[in-house]
Amino acid sequence: MPSTARALCFSARFGTLEGSPQTAKFQPDGHAPISSTDKQIPPDAESDTVYSKPRQLHTDEVPLIVDDFRRAARNVIEAGFDGVEIHGAHGFLLEQFMKDSSNDRTDMYGGSLENQCRFAVEVIDAIVHEIGADRVGIRLSPFVDYMDCFDSNPHVLGTYMVQQLNKHKEFLYCHMVEPHMTIVDGHMQIPHRLLPFRKAFNGTFIAAGGYDREEGNKMVIDGYTDLVAYGRLFLANPDLPKRFELDVPLNKYDRSTFYTQDPVIGYTDYPFLNDSNAE
Repeated sequence: MPSTARALCFSARFGTLEGSPQTAKFQPDGHAPISSTDKQIPPDAESDTVYSKPRQLHTDEVPLIVDDFRRAARNVIEAGFDGVEIHGAHGFLLEQFMKDSSNDRTDMYGGSLENQCRFAVEVIDAIVHEIGADRVGIRLSPFVDYMDCFDSNPHVLGTYMVQQLNKHKEFLYCHMVEPHMTIVDGHMQIPHRLLPFRKAFNGTFIAAGGYDREEGNKMVIDGYTDLVAYGRLFLANPDLPKRFELDVPLNKYDRSTFYTQDPVIGYTDYPFLNDSNAE
């Protein structure tokens, strides 16, 4: 996809909302959030966060959600976007079905790996059929343990999903997140465990997770990945490509402002390189 392309990432969130036990009131008609399970995420004592108890989707409801994804993809294209990225990572609805920690179903969407991934595969197939494989990418995080959503065999899970993507010959890209990273002497240590998936996938592969300019360039040159995705650095540096091109210092991001409700602080106030207040 060219640098000027416009893509929209859409997803259905895990059956949780941060805040008080009454956070289900943010759902339509106050209904419980939907999920693969009715298990509630334990409260987070450190942040004093209580999560809403989700409602397990009935078997006959799943195709309706698949169709919601299909119609959303069609609406995205009609709105003028060039493509979509399906969010199948970080504890969102598709990943809840894919991972065995959050999928305790006994119907056709649970039990075996094929059944656990069935919902995600049906969403992918429906969107590809609707707008074309060359307009569709997906983000996956088989190694990530987020919001009580993890898998006992992430390598097998990731490999299976890549194989499903390969059935669509022109599938645009697979965007995958590195395993949990550690910081040593102020530097992010990336495990680099995505190469088997990159080799198995027939299309463009994108790696994400803790990369800086130097490490990202090295991984592309070495053939570890085709592209590298940047999130936190891009948030703090609205002109990140230019800064990378010139190899100049970057604005430091403030993680504490990533998820605040303030309409200004943390998202639109980072300076451009030529701003008088740039670092």
